[in-house]
Amino acid sequence: MKLKILVGTMTSTADYVAQAIQMDCADLISDIEIALMDKLDISVFSEDNAKDALYLICSSTYGQGDVPDNARALYESMGATPAFLGHVKYGVLALGDRTYLQTFCFGGKKFDERLADLGAQRIGELYCHDASTGTMPEEEGTAWCRQWLTEALQGATAAN
Repeated sequence: MKLKILVGTMTSTADYVAQAIQMDCADLISDIEIALMDKLDISVFSEDNAKDALYLICSSTYGQGDVPDNARALYESMGATPAFLGHVKYGVLALGDRTYLQTFCFGGKKFDERLADLGAQRIGELYCHDASTGTMPEEEGTAWCRQWLTEALQGATAAN
């Protein structure tokens, strides 16, 4: 099993979170790949790419609740060239600021909605980090991811 962390970010915060997860969760899953969403499209979720993989969408929110600029092509390709993604298992770690309540964590939430619409199977609950709390997203995100990975790996073992 491998973990593919797809990162949507404007200020590198989501990338820092992904790197912290890669370092901290290596004892749970040895093959962790981080990919910035730049130049990715829906083919990243092809059956060949998704074989024995869990995906983690790690995305900030930008502007008026938009996905980050580097994630736009991937997000739009999922709408423009939709494909059934029932073979994809994923989780979402969304970064936001609750002071923008009407668009809080929409970057990650939009990916979650689009993946679900295409038949992908979300494991666990979506995690939303609130920057207004003053907590470090790397610490909070890593703690959440350890629990999420444990659940996901137990489910994968039970399915085999």
